[in-house]
Amino acid sequence: MARVVAVANQKGGVAKTTTVHSLGFALAELGRRVLLVDLDPQACLSFSVGLRPDELERSLHDVFVRKMKVADVRCAVEGVEGLDILPATIDLAGSEVHLLTRTGREHVLDRALKPVADDYDVVLIDCPPSLGVLTINGLTAAGEVIIPLQCEALSHRGVGQLLETIDDVRAFANEDLVVRGIVATMYDGRTRHGREVLADVEERYGLEILDPPIRKSIRFAEAPQQGKCILQHAPSSPGAEAYRTIARRLDADRGRAR
Repeated sequence: MARVVAVANQKGGVAKTTTVHSLGFALAELGRRVLLVDLDPQACLSFSVGLRPDELERSLHDVFVRKMKVADVRCAVEGVEGLDILPATIDLAGSEVHLLTRTGREHVLDRALKPVADDYDVVLIDCPPSLGVLTINGLTAAGEVIIPLQCEALSHRGVGQLLETIDDVRAFANEDLVVRGIVATMYDGRTRHGREVLADVEERYGLEILDPPIRKSIRFAEAPQQGKCILQHAPSSPGAEAYRTIARRLDADRGRAR
């Protein structure tokens, strides 16, 4: 049974997609079978792995609306053994309206993933930058949550709101959901503000920081245009090594899987 991890933060631009893509690639490097789930209608993850979302004939939208099987929609990430993706298109925005009319709407993704759970060691879900029904589906399907945190005040403020949503999901849909930790993204250790935000989040919420922090680098912006993650585009860069370290840490405790 796959370990299912949602990567969530309702604030946009905090490197959720980068984190999912990079950790997925790093875990595949370790020999794990990984499924990436693009739950964001913007389809940035799908684009980042080299797909053209506007040209896809099938996507996660078809799983939600037409009740297609995940096994018929997923596709292999080209050039990366052991890494698949359940892609998104802009049509996924319409899925939100459809899901709101369905009984048990928060469990739709969870039920859809179950038939392929034995095909993978890890499922990584890229949640959209909102706390709507798509994110609720991601949190309900997951056993764990990783929170990417840009170390600045506005991103910090959103952590408390996300944790309230996680508490709600525990109460009515997924009582076993746990927060695995925070990944500090776009980190600049030279500034006191960044260090203070990170320390305050750890102290205030009692959340584990998954070291090392992911430092700012132009390499992260360059990679998606090539359909690659940082580990492919700049494999020896500090950012790539940081994600590899976090992936090894997650892989070491894979006994947490549901």
